[in-house]
Amino acid sequence: MEAAGYRVVFEKKGVYLHTSAKKHQDPDSLISGVIRVVEKDNDVLLHWAPIEEAGDSTQILFSKKDTSGGDPCTSEEEPTFDPGYEPDWAVISTVRPRPQNSEPPRGAEPSSPRGSWAFSVSLGELKSIRRSKPGLSWAYLVLVTQAGGSLPALHFHRGGTRALLRVLSRYLLLASSPQDSRLYLVFPHDSSALCSSFHHLQLFDQDSSNVVSRFLQDPYSTTFSSFSRVTNFFRGALQPHPEGAASDLPPGPDDEPEPGFEVISCVELGPRPAVERASPVTEEEWAGHVGPEGRLQRVPELRARIFSGGLSPCLRREAWKFLLGYLSWEGSAEEHKAHVRKKTDEYFRMKLQWKSVSPEQERRNSLLHGYRSLIERDVSRTDRSNKFYEGPENPGLTLLNDILLTYCMYHFDLGYVQGMSDLLSPILYVIQNEVDAFWCFCGFMELVHGNFEESQETMKRQLGQLLLLLRVLDPPLCDFLDSQDSGSLCFCFRWLLIWFKREFPFPDVLRLWEVLWTGLPGPNLHLLVACAILDMERDTLMLSGFGSNEILKHINELTMKLSVEDVLTRAEALYLQLMACVELPHNVQEVLGLVPPAEPHSPSPPVSPLPLSPTRAPPAPPLPSDAAPQPDSSLEILPEEEEEESRDS
Repeated sequence: MEAAGYRVVFEKKGVYLHTSAKKHQDPDSLISGVIRVVEKDNDVLLHWAPIEEAGDSTQILFSKKDTSGGDPCTSEEEPTFDPGYEPDWAVISTVRPRPQNSEPPRGAEPSSPRGSWAFSVSLGELKSIRRSKPGLSWAYLVLVTQAGGSLPALHFHRGGTRALLRVLSRYLLLASSPQDSRLYLVFPHDSSALCSSFHHLQLFDQDSSNVVSRFLQDPYSTTFSSFSRVTNFFRGALQPHPEGAASDLPPGPDDEPEPGFEVISCVELGPRPAVERASPVTEEEWAGHVGPEGRLQRVPELRARIFSGGLSPCLRREAWKFLLGYLSWEGSAEEHKAHVRKKTDEYFRMKLQWKSVSPEQERRNSLLHGYRSLIERDVSRTDRSNKFYEGPENPGLTLLNDILLTYCMYHFDLGYVQGMSDLLSPILYVIQNEVDAFWCFCGFMELVHGNFEESQETMKRQLGQLLLLLRVLDPPLCDFLDSQDSGSLCFCFRWLLIWFKREFPFPDVLRLWEVLWTGLPGPNLHLLVACAILDMERDTLMLSGFGSNEILKHINELTMKLSVEDVLTRAEALYLQLMACVELPHNVQEVLGLVPPAEPHSPSPPVSPLPLSPTRAPPAPPLPSDAAPQPDSSLEILPEEEEEESRDS
């Protein structure tokens, strides 16, 4: 919308101010309004006005920059809102609105009391923007100015926080704070300011004076150890637009891609193939794969059968030792016996380390004492409804406790983290031998130990990969979840952390895990299992009008109501559907294991490692598995909207 001297580039209704500090707001304390981003006189302004005052956007009043050095209305008894304090809900009862200095247009009616809350601020005056915690009833933003004051918190009752941030990112560089991922630091779009920002954030060990130029020339070698995600926004922010480039006007919120993702509109999936699960592998079938000297034969064929049908319960005690790497698929029976003897000695040596610690020693060993207390508490409530663990003084609980404490001796760096007892319980139930169960558990932990690391980088990466797959499989569902502030898929955290242990009945967990342990058809089948569950629930989620709280509640209520065979069938069908796509983005192919990960030092790296990249683009170098970037040394850049360059190329 354009008028003399200005242009409205963003407008969103249903943006409220909460003027009461009460948790449950009464209607009189809620002021509904309209938030706008306006280009005016070579400046860009953020403007909010109550709905009755907003009217036609051509009648917007703009406040002038206050040069008096302070707000005369603010007193010592009325402190400003501190954005560093995060309450359960955000209120503005301690914030006075900025006075309107402009004269009203001729013939305008006197402003209502609510109209006094209207404000506008130049984007150049912003210092930081804080987002609300996920899961709050309404998402809100708190904007802090360079002068140190904060504007009234903007509550988006109808969504739109991400849309506003994406529009602001056209004019500002929004960088996630190293100390708080929900706090965006605001910087202008110029190289000198960016260099200063790099120096201020201490992202680089060396002098940052020429960081920008080196970053543009070689973004990977310059920032690989410091940036967790670099998008095309960064490059576009530092380079002038070529002549004839698309307009700076951002597209409408409904057309904007998710932050950090380049939407590839040309990806079209074919029909989803029908899949039928096979029957479980039987004892006779397993015996047919045992050759001379007890060596297993035609192992790929056997693993494929386990993937397609699972195992008969009577086979699990033996087969799981192979699936979890305790026994070698190529070893003979005698070699297996020697290996078990060696591992038995090793286990009891480690167990003796904590068994021989006296109570007096333990009082001076806070780490061991902490592990013991946490393990005892978790073991006492792990699968107690299962007959193998039910009742007081159950020997199964003692074995769980001893194995987990011994694992602390085996993996000093990781120790024990809550949730590990959930992973050990089914293994001990099946193996029913302390030593064998321990080493099988170690094999499982080799697959998932990153889930329990304090940095949580592995979990963040998996949630990102899950969103990547879901965005290709079902963009409308992703858009819906994003509109309800659930686009981060945090409600899937428990699924991935303990591999759906608490989502399925106990027998189904055994079937699910043995299928996942085959490593077929790719390394991340558990992500497709999560996609399958969301695909099964998409209509319920989208047609019921759920908000973020209802989505979380619905997902939690799926516990013990899912059929593992239906989920596995759908997960395999999703995999085949993706694999049949000719133009599947390269990043998705890497997640599915269709192509090997790119070499970290491959020549001519692409501009940025976008989560969605077209097949024709060179693959982005992956992060080393043992060197995930730490959250306190990363800079997350919000993306600039992609110009329509593809049509020109």
